[in-house]
Amino acid sequence: MAVWEIIFIGIALSMDAFAVGLTDGIVEPNMRPLKAFLIAFSFAFFQFAMPVAGYCFGAAVASFVERVAPYLSFALLLLLGGKMIFDEAKEYAAHRRERTLCNYLAKEKKPLGFGGLLLQSVATSFDAFAVGVTLLAADTGAGLPYHIALCALLIGAVTFSLSVLAVSIGSKTSQKIGGGAETAGGVILIAIGVKILLEGII
Repeated sequence: MAVWEIIFIGIALSMDAFAVGLTDGIVEPNMRPLKAFLIAFSFAFFQFAMPVAGYCFGAAVASFVERVAPYLSFALLLLLGGKMIFDEAKEYAAHRRERTLCNYLAKEKKPLGFGGLLLQSVATSFDAFAVGVTLLAADTGAGLPYHIALCALLIGAVTFSLSVLAVSIGSKTSQKIGGGAETAGGVILIAIGVKILLEGII
């Protein structure tokens, strides 16, 4: 397996993290650079750790993870997305009763917390575990270009770069979405969950 193949694996694995990072930027347009860095780092860390875990544990648990991963990812993203939609609907109803819709539209949304970020990172990284098993098979065959830790670090670096870009793009896009940013973000998260579920079933 060549280096460019590891890079393309990293790009493929980071697509879900990219979409979720985009959502985070949309929901929180005034996000501080440090928080954007932490979001990207969290996604990258799990995309690094999961291939290493898959490589180390090998085929022993790979079949189980492959079976449950799509359903677990879907459940986590459905939970996060549904909560975002519900929270914004509740805020909208409260402000409508108070006849302060303008304040609602201008209000800064509740920032992403540590728990939500952790769930996002886990939900978008299950595929990386299976990739770790694939890398183990490649290593026993033609071999890997580097040690598994360095290959996983390369995957994590790709994810980090794309996630930083995603949050930045999302923050700029949020200005055009306005008050519906949190609902839009929730819909996107649920759509990503459905995509992962369908890919796992099919």
